[in-house]
Amino acid sequence: MAAAALCSRGPRRTGWLPALRIVRHAKSVTRHWRAMPFERQKLMAVTEHVAPKPEKCAAPRGAAAEENGYAKLLRWQVSEMFRDSKMIAVCQRDFTPSEEMLLMKHRLRKHNIHVKFFPNEIVRPYLSVSKYKNLLPLFVGCNLLIVSPEIKVKEMLRILKNVPQINLLGACVDDTILSNQGVINYSKLPTMEITQGQVVGTLSLMASQTCGLLQHSSVHLTALLDQYITQQSGGAGETDGKAGEGQAELGPAKSSEGL
Repeated sequence: MAAAALCSRGPRRTGWLPALRIVRHAKSVTRHWRAMPFERQKLMAVTEHVAPKPEKCAAPRGAAAEENGYAKLLRWQVSEMFRDSKMIAVCQRDFTPSEEMLLMKHRLRKHNIHVKFFPNEIVRPYLSVSKYKNLLPLFVGCNLLIVSPEIKVKEMLRILKNVPQINLLGACVDDTILSNQGVINYSKLPTMEITQGQVVGTLSLMASQTCGLLQHSSVHLTALLDQYITQQSGGAGETDGKAGEGQAELGPAKSSEGL
């Protein structure tokens, strides 16, 4: 009793009590999934309801789909561009900042060179039926066109050299399709004025040489005749001089005989 009293007098130690949880004992599932018998599968497939398909109105024969007006405008612009331009360059365009693109357009516009953007769906059908169909392999991906009514290849290459994001694939210069290297070689040719001056100088030289060759025979013949006349006149003078000397010698002899 004393020990019990001592224990009761001391401080009580409270222990941890678990929380109460209410667990609902559900009934165990005894119906598990089971494969459908093959006979029933066939029966379900045969008796499955098939909804009828809605009927579609048949399009009238010969009626072509109406073309978009914007596509017509782009196709007309493409045809006008190829008809009025003497230089058409096809370039591949990578990502280019808008500031560099605007600066390049401004520099090209100073030389009457313009930058055009057309989707390949518009350009390729036009090229397939035109004389520029050999340009079709170049229109793959994102392309841009550099066009000009005048042939200014040197100016275009000098400006594109400062824009590495734009790569020249080929060009059509004066109805002649050129590759990238062909365009570079074309830019190294002299200008039309220099070429015309060289041709005129060559033709003038040939004309002067032809005139000289034609006149050479007559001039040579005239020189020979002059020399012959000179020789003949010199021979006649010498003969007359000798005859005068002979008469002078005979004159004194006769006078001495008369004496």
